[in-house]
Formats: sequence, C-alpha cells, structure tokens
Amino acid sequence: MKAFLLAGGRGTRLRPLTDTTPKCLLPIRGVPLLQLWFTLCRTYGITDLLINLHSHGAVVRKFIEENNGSLKVTLFEEPELRGSAGTIHANREWVQNEQAFWIFYADVLTTTNLARMADFHRRCGQLATIGVYQVADPSRCGVVQLDEGGIVRDFIEKPQTPIGNLAFSGLMLSTPTLLDYIPNKLPVDLGFHVLPNLVGKMAAFTINDYLIDVGTLDTYETAQATWPGFSDS
Repeated sequence: MKAFLLAGGRGTRLRPLTDTTPKCLLPIRGVPLLQLWFTLCRTYGITDLLINLHSHGAVVRKFIEENNGSLKVTLFEEPELRGSAGTIHANREWVQNEQAFWIFYADVLTTTNLARMADFHRRCGQLATIGVYQVADPSRCGVVQLDEGGIVRDFIEKPQTPIGNLAFSGLMLSTPTLLDYIPNKLPVDLGFHVLPNLVGKMAAFTINDYLIDVGTLDTYETAQATWPGFSDS
C-alpha cells in the first residue's frame, strides 16, 4: 500500500530547534520522527512512501537513504512549498490507480492502529476517512462535526469560534477520487481548500490511541515526557 508522508514544513514554531535540524528529524526520546513513521508504516503493511523535501532537504534525503530499510521511498523536491494538497496533486499519477492510499503529516506522533482505521474506512464506503481526536485548543485545528453514522457534516480549518473540540488528526485514508477535489492552484492546503468540500462524502475515525501534533516547543516537550513507544518495540 502507498502513503504520502508530508515532511517538508519549515517548523518555524519549533525554532531554535529547527534552525539546524529538520522538523521531521527531531528526536523523540532519541529516535527521529521519520524513523518512528517508518516503523509504523512497516507494522501496517505500507510498502511505498512518497516524502516531500524542502527545509534542510539534503539532510532529510541522506537520512532516508540510510534508514528506509525495506520501504520503497520516492522523494519529491519542493523548491517552494506547494501546500499539503499541492504535494498530492503534483504526484497524482503515483496513486491514481490505487484502490486507496494514506496521507500522513510527518509532525504527528502516534501509535494509531492503522488496521482498525482501514477496516472502518472499508465499512463506511466513503470517498475518504479522516482520523479525528479530542484537542484542548481547537482554534489551531481543523474542527469537525459528525452525524450518528460517523460521516463528517461540517469541517472548518482553524475556526475563530470553534463549534467543538473534535479535530482532524493529520491521518487520512483516501480513494483516488480525492484528486478531483484538489484545486489546480498553489499553494493549496488540505484543511483550507479540500476537506471542507468533502463534507458528506468522508467518514471520521475516532482515534483513542496516543496522538500528539509535535508542532510547537510546548507539544514537543510534552511528547518527550509522554511518548509510550510502540507496543511491539
């Protein structure tokens, strides 16, 4: 199975750490985030990754070449960041013939059981399934409302007045139909420009496993203190 692992962000909220280290290579208890993603992907049968490169691109490339193991990794250079959906749109031919593919934000740290999420996606039969979780500050997230069947009925990215605290996790399983909903412009973002147009067409899988967005110095410190590791490690 294939997955986009979006890792090109500059990590400005994590400065000064990201002045010298790419965000996706920041260590969690000594293990770089990308290495943890490689472990999660191998655990759940993901064999092919497409990873975008931008900030500290040469460093990230060297790490991937030396640590990808059995994974087949395609690297996509972005001299200018295209946005989360822009990376997917530029590489649509890579997944257009797949039954389904994953999209992961590389700055998310999680032990999510991807097999359960994939089973849920198949049962729901929607265009896509997003992972959702409870957050303390929904104004920084993509906030969702669901119906009784788990179908997304509202999605607002970074709302000034949040309607709840159930938010997009940065984990998504999609069919290639998603490609038809990505505007042909740059930059283009999943949260702002794509997911709101999938309301009524995508399901939401509630994540109760460990998950934290390692996007700020505070959450990075929290991750260091709370990361449980993988159960089979």
